[in-house]
Amino acid sequence: MATSPRLRRIRRNWQLYLLVAVPVAYFAIFKYIPMANAVIAFKDYSVLDGIWGSEWVGFRHFRAFFDNPVFWTLVSNTFILSAYFLLASFPIPIILALALNEVRRGFFQRTVQLVTYAPYFISTVVVVSMTILILSPSVGLANDALGLFGIPSIDFLGNPDYFRHIYVWSDIWQTAGYSAVVYMAALSGVDPGLYEAARVDGASRLQKIIHVDLPGIMPTAAIILILGVGNIMAVGFEKAFLLQNPLNLSKSEIIATYTYKTGLLNADFSQATAVGLFNSAVNLVLLIVVNRVAKRVSGSGLW
Repeated sequence: MATSPRLRRIRRNWQLYLLVAVPVAYFAIFKYIPMANAVIAFKDYSVLDGIWGSEWVGFRHFRAFFDNPVFWTLVSNTFILSAYFLLASFPIPIILALALNEVRRGFFQRTVQLVTYAPYFISTVVVVSMTILILSPSVGLANDALGLFGIPSIDFLGNPDYFRHIYVWSDIWQTAGYSAVVYMAALSGVDPGLYEAARVDGASRLQKIIHVDLPGIMPTAAIILILGVGNIMAVGFEKAFLLQNPLNLSKSEIIATYTYKTGLLNADFSQATAVGLFNSAVNLVLLIVVNRVAKRVSGSGLW
């Protein structure tokens, strides 16, 4: 019996199809199939009736969230914190990678890379514990250092104005080294002939960075920026929740922490799912818009 060209192609490359099948199965089972349960956002979920047996209520939970007095506070806190983190964290790994690329001494370069990369392996819980200890108003190193200059003790985590700075810069300290590795890999792929041409033309180090290095990593930077903007409303839950206390709640309460409290602590699963869906929809719109803008400006995009 004659076999189709498609079947012959599959038989000839079965190892490649098998390699792809494992991650596809993972995403299908653990990512896409559970998404069907998001239907409870449009239902009045009852444990006794189950997800599919519960009563349909349409967009009632979404309207309740939009009418909630804390709605704009949650959206503004989440957006400002995410935008601040994106603007602060995006250029620092690029600067670090460019600086390490210019270092001629291999031992110094590897040492700096190791020191900046190592915090990435520390868990968020440990980083938050270290942050709380360092910023403690009674025994923290930060207040001890300020005391040397006669500055009175400051309760950093008790003041809402400090929350965003603490969140963002502690996260940058933890992830900048890891993010710089991506840009260093992009720099290693720049054509050596361009460096040689720049040297022949008498370009300084700064001119070489501006005219050779930056254009070389621009496609990678555009992709990372698009992904960052696409997750601008999905700021990390763990750190915000762990750094949160009643004194800084006005700035630390974001959509992720509100969803956790509504869904798990108050057992209102339908309302929590509706809030999560709203958050994901905003991220999706931002991702599409930024991808389209990036393709027009730089020619690089996710699709």
